Amino acid sequence: MLLVIGTARPAAAQHPNVGLTVFIPLLDARQYGYHARSMKRHILENAMRCFAIGTALHCIGAIAQQPADIEALQSAARRGDVQALVTLASKFERGENMPRDFARSNEMYCQAAARGDSVALLKLGIIYSIGREVQADEGIAAVMIGKAAEQGNERAQELIQHVSRRTDTVMPACLSQPVPALVESPSAPVVRKDIALLVQRWAPEYSVDPDLVLALIAVESNFDANAVSPKNAQGLMQLIPATAQRFGVKNAKNPLDNLKGGLAYLRWLMAYFKGEVRLVLAAYNAGEETVERYRGIPPYAETRNYVKQITSVYKKASHPYVAEVAAPSYALARIKRVD
Repeated sequence: MLLVIGTARPAAAQHPNVGLTVFIPLLDARQYGYHARSMKRHILENAMRCFAIGTALHCIGAIAQQPADIEALQSAARRGDVQALVTLASKFERGENMPRDFARSNEMYCQAAARGDSVALLKLGIIYSIGREVQADEGIAAVMIGKAAEQGNERAQELIQHVSRRTDTVMPACLSQPVPALVESPSAPVVRKDIALLVQRWAPEYSVDPDLVLALIAVESNFDANAVSPKNAQGLMQLIPATAQRFGVKNAKNPLDNLKGGLAYLRWLMAYFKGEVRLVLAAYNAGEETVERYRGIPPYAETRNYVKQITSVYKKASHPYVAEVAAPSYALARIKRVD
């Protein structure tokens, strides 16, 4: 019997030039004499290798790019920015532009997991399952992978059936401590004039307020047209490949193409959620299906911080919308208005 741990689609939808499927054999324990516990460890160790393979393949397309600004990432991580924490954790894990340091990588994954990031939760679960620079603990692994699975992480959902159901375990200290609110940067992002001109020119064409778009871009990419997130969201509006394809974006790293794709998505979301700005922003960050499933802004720290950051700048609670673009969400009547 074979368990498909990961593919490059839709993880390969994230990386169109990659087509990898990793198979892990699940051997019959009675036939081959393996204990169930060693089988679980074998599966999860292979899952970690799968993560490493996927990461390496993801980096192939980025070899020619300039190294990330480590100092800026570290500053953002100190403020509690989840994407910065995950990015730095991955860099320490791979030894990319810095010495490899599994202990620091584990610590940063833990901090991101405490803020509800599903990728960090899954990574931390695998780390504790195999004991990489930590004492192996199946209970912690089960809790972490389970939480990632609850958030819809597909790899976690595949692995959860192979982890222990123990509950008598003590969580790592970084998960037990209160998570401080995201600290804003002391200075507001500098709005690039060329990007602002593009937004002022094109946002009205899509019936979207330019002020909302500028506030969103500031949080999404800080006006960096070359920005790429750990989840492969790209460009000014941080479009994942599936969204870019959905709205006809041919080159997500082209500022105008990216902007038009993001504007098209915002216009669609405005119609779908009848102009309720907070729901639109939550859906832009976490997906419209997630907002419907939770009947409001989902309980993810990243999404709640995201909505809070943008609405602290853009104060309007409602936004005009073009009803013809999309029928309203079937769940809109049941969605909570207060979060």
